[in-house]
Amino acid sequence: MPEFLTKDTFKEKIFNFEENKDWKFEGDKPALIDFYADWCQPCKMVAPILEELAEEYQGKIDIYKIDTEDQRELAAMFGIQSIPSLLFIPVDGQPQMAAGALPKETFKKAFADVLKVEEPA
Repeated sequence: MPEFLTKDTFKEKIFNFEENKDWKFEGDKPALIDFYADWCQPCKMVAPILEELAEEYQGKIDIYKIDTEDQRELAAMFGIQSIPSLLFIPVDGQPQMAAGALPKETFKKAFADVLKVEEPA
């Protein structure tokens, strides 16, 4: 299951923005963050896909969710304008944002291209 992040767990697991000006990923494996809201229909379409991917890629990729209604500071920090917005975070390099409800195959392609994680056999 994807893990829900708050400001505190975000600083611990993703990026401690209070200590670092420049991006410094705190995680030990690639991650995906889903910025969503409970009222958002496309977000509801993405949720079961992310649950499947969390199982399939368990131990290879960490999948997180951030409620933009509850965690407004985090949403503002990333300039979230539309949801769902999906942040792909490689272990090395800059994160990349994608917007909209993506199909499962697109996630898998991004995992391979951006996160450098191949599909589990």
